[in-house]
Amino acid sequence: MRDKGFSLLELLIVVAIILIIATIAIPSLLRSRQSAQESSAVAQLRTINTAEVTYLASNQGSYGSIPLLITQGLLDARFTASISGYNFTADVSGNDYTANGTAVSTNAGRFDFFTRPDYVIRYSTDPTRAPSGLSGEPVR
Repeated sequence: MRDKGFSLLELLIVVAIILIIATIAIPSLLRSRQSAQESSAVAQLRTINTAEVTYLASNQGSYGSIPLLITQGLLDARFTASISGYNFTADVSGNDYTANGTAVSTNAGRFDFFTRPDYVIRYSTDPTRAPSGLSGEPVR
């Protein structure tokens, strides 16, 4: 009488097939996650731009830092910490500001972004944190 079940060889073949599929799928999954977090960073910078315009209109023509925008209720408290793998800052100097979205790691995002009072979101001016040849250029 023969026992029913799988042989060790059959189980090893199935495990090998699963490992091959995982090796192919995981890099694509990570790249998709990076792209989603980069899109989120661009959207958050748009939110900061909107908050800056509102703050400018009600504060004698000056822009506000992230903590001031949160205090005024124009941004929520999430901006004090990392959002979708990016940290956000706003460097303010009178009638000028630069809002930055910086990835917390290369796994979180390949690119960094910034925006200024022209409200155009651009790739980082650091060539290692921008797509090849697009350093400082508007996001497309």
